Parts: sequence; structure tokens; C-alpha cells
Amino acid sequence: MSLDLRGTGDGEQGNAETTLADGDEIKRRTTCNRDCPDGCGIVATVRDGRVVKLAGDPDHPVTRGFLCWRTNHFLDLQYGPERLTTPLRRGADGVHRPVSWDEALDFVAARLVAIRAESGPAAIFHYRSGGSLGLTKSLVDWFFELFGPVTMKRGDICSGAGEAAQQADFGVCDSSDHADLANARHIILWGKNVHVSSPHTIPTLREAHQHGTGLVMIDPVHHKGAELCDTYWQPRPGGDFALAMAVARLLFEGGAPTPRAAALCDNLDQFRALAFSDSVAGWCAHADVPPAAAVDLATRLGSGPTAILVGWGMGRRTNGGAIVRALDALAAISGNLGVPGGGVSFYYRRRGSVDTSFVRGRAVAPRTVCEPLFGRDVLAASDPPIRAVWITAGNPVAMLPDSNLVRQALATRELVVVVDPFFTDTARLADVVFPTTTLLEANDLIGAYGHHHVGVARPVVPPPPGVRDDLEIIQALAGRVGLGERLAGTARDWQERLLSPAVRAAGMTIDALERGAMRNPQAPQVLFADGKVATPTGRVNLLSEAPPRPGTASPQFPLTLLSLSTDRAQSSQWSRAVDGPAGGPAPCTVHPSVAAAASLADGQLAMLESALGAIQVRVHLDERQRTDVAIVPKGGHHSTGHAANTLIRAALTDIGEGGALYDEGVRLRPVPAPSL
Repeated sequence: MSLDLRGTGDGEQGNAETTLADGDEIKRRTTCNRDCPDGCGIVATVRDGRVVKLAGDPDHPVTRGFLCWRTNHFLDLQYGPERLTTPLRRGADGVHRPVSWDEALDFVAARLVAIRAESGPAAIFHYRSGGSLGLTKSLVDWFFELFGPVTMKRGDICSGAGEAAQQADFGVCDSSDHADLANARHIILWGKNVHVSSPHTIPTLREAHQHGTGLVMIDPVHHKGAELCDTYWQPRPGGDFALAMAVARLLFEGGAPTPRAAALCDNLDQFRALAFSDSVAGWCAHADVPPAAAVDLATRLGSGPTAILVGWGMGRRTNGGAIVRALDALAAISGNLGVPGGGVSFYYRRRGSVDTSFVRGRAVAPRTVCEPLFGRDVLAASDPPIRAVWITAGNPVAMLPDSNLVRQALATRELVVVVDPFFTDTARLADVVFPTTTLLEANDLIGAYGHHHVGVARPVVPPPPGVRDDLEIIQALAGRVGLGERLAGTARDWQERLLSPAVRAAGMTIDALERGAMRNPQAPQVLFADGKVATPTGRVNLLSEAPPRPGTASPQFPLTLLSLSTDRAQSSQWSRAVDGPAGGPAPCTVHPSVAAAASLADGQLAMLESALGAIQVRVHLDERQRTDVAIVPKGGHHSTGHAANTLIRAALTDIGEGGALYDEGVRLRPVPAPSL
């Protein structure tokens, strides 16, 4: 067996191909670019030009030699029947047929130029999402800025409220080093399912626990994370704000804040008044937890250092920003901010090592479309209407709320272009589909949002003939519209250009990254250790007003729909390997009493209905779940009837223009009997 941990390369320095005899195996290293916090190092085993095995990179300080289920099984997608290997163009009959690259590019270039001339660049909408975290994807944004600038998106369907909350409180959304958790006396998993969203945190948590760190989980959904923890509290959906206020009141009653914490905080009196606007018992009643839950959390925070790991699901509510701001405040007033083992971690600045300031974005865009309101905003756009949509690294039909309205918006445009390795729900609506590379063929720079390490993705196998990466596609288009020189350069050239001067000066280069992942040299070991945050005053901007309380369930739709990532399907880009076209109805997990009230049994087919629509599901019973929730997997495909977003109305979070995805009421009904 030969060993080559550099990738197949493209003839550039540091990436030479190794020649092997038939039957030999070679191992190649790359970095996962999918939408996941962990940014894993991957070692791929290649035999006769085909990847036969994937494993975690044992030398990556976070990956530590293992991968999640999704990546372990990615070869089912890599070599699956739905992989696209040629451009497709939709005919007048609605059928997509293979065409040459020249035909597809010439057609798209001509249509974009004509639309720009007739209606102005605002009539073109470039939508880029997080289907790939490769940092060179920003060059697609830059192309459309140079070509227009065109309409672009604003808001964020995943993290909008949470990022806006920490920006408001701290002036930056970042975290202490991943390894600093070893210094914590207590770790609170607040709404965070590490088994699904960041499995490489699990060894760190277990090691900390073995050394005496207390672990507690707070989540309306019971999941495997409870097995890691000493204590588990199960508030009602959206009740996290009320629980945090109960904890805050107890901290104030117990003598918080410390002098150091008081010096660190603005709006302290207002936040104290907010906490005292209800009793501990009253707040806990709103959260639907016993007062002992607030006592437990206040005790842990008061005997820190205590780290709060914040899950993203809480932010996807109408009060999501306020929830995260309340958790920020708990860390600040209890003295757990800026100390080893403390902090409140929502996100790691994955772009902290790069400089994309040349892409001006919203500062020059003629208008924007709010991502969670995609369908409404695209259909309502006028003067000029949106005539063309180019979609990069996204599948909005499956991933955005009100899937049917998103589908309608795209189906009524003159030109829709989708760049994707697979024939997704969104690609089905495209006039042209450009096939692009997978994570095993990517050539990119990767920053993680679950730790501070940066890596490079190098192709472990070449893409199939007829497949190009996003940079090559946009460069070919640029050459057809007079922008070829502006986008010229190899992928590696651009990666070097994107690295910020500061990290290059500190020794982070592409050459160095090709030898292994590196920690961003500018990232903090302990965030805010100097006693200052990045707000204009240098102090924490504490929350001072309560958000509207979450509405109570209606008798018509008594269950809160929670469409959640699973260990096997985090987003629509993974779920085809799980549900497939013939995979049957989506599972819907409920408490046994919920099924009994609807005259349903375990394993029975049912209709899951909201005010917006209905999908067929198969009922699964779990007595550990609350009686007011219905849980279905996130990312199901619209074409197979698995898209939970078919049921979810488009609505915004309180701040950050995120999607309020977890406030939809639903009910279960038996499947109607077939008519005779």
C-alpha cells in the first residue's frame, strides 16, 4: 500500500499525482466541506481510481480519527445513480436532457446579458447558501457583483438570530478554543445535540466528565445527549427564555454579579429588572420545568467556571434572538465570561483567517431577498421583477419554509440555473443544471464553525469527466461576458489570495495547510480574556426587554413541529442516502398519548397537518418525548413527500432575519380511507 496525504492535485506545487500499479491502494487526505460545524479531516482510501473507504484523519486535532455516520456513508452518494456528470438543459416539454458545456454556458451567458440589458442587473438574483463551506465560493458572489451588482440574499435560515444576538451583546460571534472545555467545572448543553450537530465534541465532553466536570442538558427533545449528562431538564418548546430568566433572578438573589462582571456589563439594572419581573416559580411555569431546574443551573453557573454550549435550534423561533441573548447574559453576570473553562459558545468565526473584503456584498447590491421569505420576496419583486435566479450551494425548495411557495417562485422565473452534484428538488425546476464537485473532489479552503482549525480540501479522486467545480464554472461564464481576466487564476492561487495577511505573517500558508489542518493563529484561546468585548463601549450589551412570549398551542393544531437534523440526515444534501425515492413516508416521533388521542398506533401511517399543508408520515412512539411536540427529520425531499418545510409558514425571528422554523402548530390524523 502506498501513502499520499496530499490529494490528486491539478499539476500545482505540493499536489503531485502518485502513479500506482493496478490493485494498489493509496490514502489521500482532504477536509470535509459540507454544512457541519466539525470541518473534519478525512483520509480516503483509493483503489484503481475509486474511493473505497473513508476514515477520520487521526492527525487532525478535532477529528481524532473518526467520522460521523453521514460521511462514513458518503460513498453511497458519491457513486449513486443520482450523481450528475453532464450539464442538463430543460426542454419545452419540461424534460432535462444532457447538453455540452459550451451549449449550456453560451445559453446562460446570452440570457443573463440580455436580461441585464433589458431590465438591469437587479432582475438577476444570485442565491448562495451553505451546501458547501468552501471559502472560494465567495468568488461566485464577486462575479455577480462585477456583472451587476445583482440582487442578493440577506438574513440566514440557520443562524441568523443567534449570530445577531451575539453581535449585539459582544460585538462578535466567536468562541473560546475547543480544547478550553477541559478547564470547565460545569458544561451546559443548552439545546445542543452534540451527537448530531458536532459529534467530535463528544470525546472532549467525556474526557472532561471523567475528570469531574458536571454535564447538564436542556432540550425539549429527548435524545442521546442525555446519556452523556448528569442531569437533564426538558422545557417546553420556546420556554428557554423563561428558564434563563428564572436562573438570572436566582443569580441576582445569590449575589451576582461579581465586581468584575458588573464592570463588564451595560444595562445591568434593566436586565435585573427584567429578571425580577416575574418570580422564579412564575418563570419556571412558563418554561414548564420545576423550580429545581433553575436552582440547578444557577448553582452550576455560580460555582464556575461554567461553559454554555448553545444549540442553533433555539434561535429558529420568533423569540430566538432573545433566548441566545439571555444565555449570553447568564454567562456575563455569573462571572463566566473571559475566563478559562467559561463562556457561551454559539459559533466559531470560520472566516476569521480569510480576507474577502473585495466582495462588497449588500453594500452595493441594488436590493436583497430575505432568505426565510424567499418565495414571497421573489414573487413580490417589481421594478424590475426578478427574471433570473442562479443558485449556488443550496436547495431552497427543500430547505426553506413554505416549500410550495418557493417552488412556485422558481417555476415562474424566465431563467433558473442550479449548480449541484445531484438532481435536487431545486434542480428539477432549473432551466440549466451545471454538475459540480463533491466533497471528495473539492479543491478549496475550509474554515470550520465548530472549532478554530482551518484546512484545505484537495481532490482525492478527479471529478468524473464532464464535471467542473464552481470556480471553473464561473470562470467559464466570466470569459463569455467580458470578465475573464478578473476571475483568472487557479483554485490554489485564489486560496493563497484569500488568506489574510495577518495569518500568512503568522505562518499559515497553503503549503503549510496541505501538510495538515492549522489553528487560526488569530483565534483566542479564551474569548474576552482581557476583560473587554468588541462592542463600541467594550462592555457586554445586556438584554433589557423581554420578547413576546411563545404562543400556546391551538386546539386545532396542538403539537409544535420540530424538524430536526439526525445522525443520518443533517440537511437535504445527505437525506437521499437515507430516505430515497422508495424509502417510504417520513418518520414522525410523538409521545404515546399523542398517538392514542388520534387513534394511531406505533408504525401506523398518518397525515401530519398544519395550517399550510399536509404530508404522510409513519408514526413512531417514544414515551421520553414531551406530549406537545411532533418530531420529523430535517431536510426531507419535496419530491418524495418528506419535506417538513411544506408544512411550515415563512416567518422571521425577532432579530437577525432568521427563519422561525420551530413555531408551527401541527396535528396527526389517520390516513383517510380510500374512496370506493
